[in-house]
Amino acid sequence: MNRIVSGIAPSGNFTLGNYLGALRQWVAVPEGTEALFFVVDLHALTTPIQPADLRANTLDAALNLLAVGLHPERCTIFVQSHVPEHAMLTWLLESTTTMGELRRMTQFKDKGKDQESARVSLFTYPALMAADILLYDAAEVPVGDDQRQHLELTRDVAIRFNHHYGDTFVVPEAAIPRAGARVMDLQHPERKMSKSADSPLGTIRLLDSEEEITKKVRKAVTDTDGEMRYDRDAKPGLANLLDLLAAATGRTAVDVAASYERYGDIKNDVAAALSELLRPVRERRAELETDLPYVHEVLAQGAAQAHEIAAATYARAAEAIGLLPPPAR
Repeated sequence: MNRIVSGIAPSGNFTLGNYLGALRQWVAVPEGTEALFFVVDLHALTTPIQPADLRANTLDAALNLLAVGLHPERCTIFVQSHVPEHAMLTWLLESTTTMGELRRMTQFKDKGKDQESARVSLFTYPALMAADILLYDAAEVPVGDDQRQHLELTRDVAIRFNHHYGDTFVVPEAAIPRAGARVMDLQHPERKMSKSADSPLGTIRLLDSEEEITKKVRKAVTDTDGEMRYDRDAKPGLANLLDLLAAATGRTAVDVAASYERYGDIKNDVAAALSELLRPVRERRAELETDLPYVHEVLAQGAAQAHEIAAATYARAAEAIGLLPPPAR
């Protein structure tokens, strides 16, 4: 059976970018595919966070995974730290990865900024991400544009490990969504819409009300020439709106542009389409908040299922690298 695996960070309120770029594709995984989706709470420790906030954000992320339509009967949903093999395999992969490879990771350059106070885990977390993937023998990994470099590192490390220690890991391929893979900030269309953005008017959050969505879209940056055409370089604000309406309606951005003459009209339709797109998510989230025992049950069941796969992979890797098998209990 084909298997895919992907994770999402518990770093606060999910955005429309998370939904269109990843979560909607997760829900649409075809029948016959074994899918594992998890909250990467260990990744959140790469930067300072209060313990209470980490716990709250992790539960919030799990609620959102279920609210967007993921179902435990069709996929495995769990929390990363609930499967200890993630941390265990990371050490083996850190012992296979070079300093030079980690220094080239652009996310460390962006977030670490040569600060002496940057955490070691921020530097080494691509090895943890590699462990997240390789533990589950995944043939395909859905990733956004900003994660391609990390997947390439994962592939390089897997190939190197297999070369030195024997055939151990499946070398994964990237599965990059075509539509809506990169949603830009409504106020700063040159940058990606982010959960941590300091642009509240530019970020549509997964649980925003219809009124909030409408307000943000109407205030979205466009341009002054009034010409309706899709041009990501010359007209990034308008192109972002066209991309959003295309992603929400299943059309192409060029086709959408041909249907409008005024910026105000397209803003109205973008707001309406996004509000309707996210309405079932808001409603399902409200239901789940009244049944937290169910959510915890789903996570416990998912961790048990994931552990069964991960333990076998880790044991294979540990034996290959030369660790003494643990005593039988």
